[in-house]
Amino acid sequence: MTTDQIKHLESIALRIRREILNLSQSGGCFTGASLSLADIVTFLYFHYLNLPSPEAPERDLVFLSKGHDVPALYGALVEKGWLAKERLSNHLKTQDVIYWHPNREIPGVEFHSGSLGHLLSVAMGVAYDLKLEKKTNRVICILGDGELNEGSVWEGLLVASALKLERLWIVIDRNQFQANERTEKLIPLEPLEEKFISFGISTVRVSGHSFNDLSRGFLELEAVSGPRCLIADTLRGKGVPSLEDRADRWFCNFTVTEVADMTQELLHGETAKLSSMDLCVR
Repeated sequence: MTTDQIKHLESIALRIRREILNLSQSGGCFTGASLSLADIVTFLYFHYLNLPSPEAPERDLVFLSKGHDVPALYGALVEKGWLAKERLSNHLKTQDVIYWHPNREIPGVEFHSGSLGHLLSVAMGVAYDLKLEKKTNRVICILGDGELNEGSVWEGLLVASALKLERLWIVIDRNQFQANERTEKLIPLEPLEEKFISFGISTVRVSGHSFNDLSRGFLELEAVSGPRCLIADTLRGKGVPSLEDRADRWFCNFTVTEVADMTQELLHGETAKLSSMDLCVR
């Protein structure tokens, strides 16, 4: 990827993270995991996928199985122009459907989610239909790593492999946390890549905060057949140092002042990163 492409994606990811922080007040949201997903969502929606409009029949389809990370999706839909930014102020209010999990009444949300482990099977059904119809839309299903403790995920992988679901792409947000506990302390998942491969899923593992890595990973998967999985190693709370890698920053309900302070953290870090990139280019 070019430096200009990366800078463009970084600026979008920054705005998405700001929206996540804004949604972390007046009732709160699942802040830490949404911040870990922001770069992945940015890459998918603004570089990799074919998403001309929410209704376009040729569009790729994204299923956010880890539905509690919907603030990152909301931010992406605002950036796409599919969701009016002012609607985010209706978060958790009865006059709208902007709340803790995705709702299909919002343009760009393909299916509602919330009960973890269920949406992979929905995505598989769509991928199977596309196979029967000989269509080329990609189906992306985003899973959380804690979500992998659900048996339905592994049952689904067996079926996806058996049916050779060519259009199914699984993305794992591997931020090492399940709610307020580390995955490897609760129910260890590693070696995760080997487990997916053993279920017949072509798998690569990359950094979920490097757009170059994400691009490389998806290009590698394009060269194989059957269902695919990209494991993206991420950091809970990414972008806001006071929130990063903290077990207690799963669901957060901050004050206006706290959000303002964390926004300054976010902006300060982004300024330092961009300055470093400029120096590298020179």
